[in-house]
Amino acid sequence: MNPTEHSITEDDIANFLANTPDFFERHAELLATVQLSSGHGSRAVSLQERQAGMLREKIKGLETRVVEMIRHGQDNVAIADKMQRWTRKLLQTAQARDLPGTIVEGLTTEFQIPQAAIKVWGVNGIFSDETFATGVSDDAQTFAASLTAPYCGVNSGFEAVNWLPESALALSLALIPLRAAAGAQVAGLLVLASPDSERFHSAMGTDFLERLGELAGAALSRLRAQAPTDSR
Repeated sequence: MNPTEHSITEDDIANFLANTPDFFERHAELLATVQLSSGHGSRAVSLQERQAGMLREKIKGLETRVVEMIRHGQDNVAIADKMQRWTRKLLQTAQARDLPGTIVEGLTTEFQIPQAAIKVWGVNGIFSDETFATGVSDDAQTFAASLTAPYCGVNSGFEAVNWLPESALALSLALIPLRAAAGAQVAGLLVLASPDSERFHSAMGTDFLERLGELAGAALSRLRAQAPTDSR
């Protein structure tokens, strides 16, 4: 054998066909005679049938992706509607002292969260004896200030769990620091809890929870301003 010669490999054939697109036009009879595995068992099918099958599988995969995109879009619209209703309730709350309760009630009803609680500190003196402003230790405030993002995970004995109506049923938590504005000091902590240990987990995204915290924190800024209508 000539040392410059070499046996033809599958790659050679593949490269030839890829670079010779008119090959099957000149040898159309091959398309009808080439037999390939169907991909589903040992049955042999023609090249056209195999290509059609592959195309059907591709279309099926694309249809599945479209359905998933539609479902995600519908889910996002539903969440946006809930967020809008919750925000509207905050805007319609006439008395500042009622805001913490409105926040908690809205979250549990609109977003089907089993339990929620909230504490706020640094409030105007007229609110200092309210339930939402009492019973918070310095350690809890320090912990809240250390959160750069909501904590999601198991109940590890956080003080905030004791603010819940049924703390024993809180197996997973979301702890959301509250700020009056971006970059402002943390002035409160929102607690969401579930008896489902996987409802809030460390791998979940926190963007939505951060938005909740931003809106709640902005609304609660009224508790730190003079509010003559609330002095009753």
